[in-house]
Amino acid sequence: MIYLGYFLFLFCGLTRVMASYPIWCGGDVSNSSASGKVQYQSMSVAEGVKIGIQECQHQFRGRRWNCTTINDNLAIFGPVLDKATRESAFVHAIASAGVAFAVTRACSEGSATICGCDTRRKGPPGEGWKWGGCSEDVEFGSMVSREFADARENRPDARSAMNRHNNEAGRVSITDRMYLKCKCHGLSGSCEVKTCWWSQPDFRMIGDYMKDKYDSSSEMVVEKHRESRGWVETLRPKYTFFKPPTETDLVYYESSPNFCEPNPETGSFGTRDRICNLTSHGIDGCDLLCCGRGHSTQTEKRKEKCHCIFHWCCYVSCQECTRVYDVHACK
Repeated sequence: MIYLGYFLFLFCGLTRVMASYPIWCGGDVSNSSASGKVQYQSMSVAEGVKIGIQECQHQFRGRRWNCTTINDNLAIFGPVLDKATRESAFVHAIASAGVAFAVTRACSEGSATICGCDTRRKGPPGEGWKWGGCSEDVEFGSMVSREFADARENRPDARSAMNRHNNEAGRVSITDRMYLKCKCHGLSGSCEVKTCWWSQPDFRMIGDYMKDKYDSSSEMVVEKHRESRGWVETLRPKYTFFKPPTETDLVYYESSPNFCEPNPETGSFGTRDRICNLTSHGIDGCDLLCCGRGHSTQTEKRKEKCHCIFHWCCYVSCQECTRVYDVHACK
């Protein structure tokens, strides 16, 4: 079974895994200082994987495949990632981006001595502002992500080539969206002095961007070439009349299942009992999400705050109301 690159080993002994990479600790992880660095980086990478999974579930919450994970299983997405599909491309990209994001953010927060602020990207200050704060070192975060995500993608086959490309696409999505974040200083918000630093975007922006890339991902075909080391598989665009994919695009070369019915071989959980949107004509609507099987409707009572009043000064009081909603679920 093909796992999520190197990421899924994060949940079963990250310290042991990182100890095999001398880049972090000069090759020696026997002392407490080195072990602390390994443990810190492990925690940051694990947090990055978690961020990536959560964003995947948000982006696909209204899709037939909704990025469901499996508890107590190293392959936390099940067999879904066995195939070189668009779903696999997205998961690799968003997880790679999540690791780069989390490590970069942790470094800028000063939680570790192994990394810190980025001092290389500072050019001349602009008009009305000067450099200040802590610019986030996205190059270091991307390097950590690359070490983990691409560690097992060194085979001369098509799947490794696909995974490496999509992993890098996830990291580039952050690098390309770094922006100057500024803060005003002065009496009563006069902004007499403004300091700025390089910051990562909100990760939701990265998720939205990668979801667009999923919808426009490029289908590839596998080609074999004979080189000095043996047969090597590479990818080329299936349709030559389309613009070839860039480093920011997602690529795949196998078709996805329809995810309508449960299928343990493909990892599909089906869409039965999934909540659907009766008024939507999109994929989250009852017609498409339920795959033509129809839907059932039940009423649901929910307690909500209502008739809220602001009192001077300064609190808000609310009543509690019970409202009835129609809930539609796939048959």
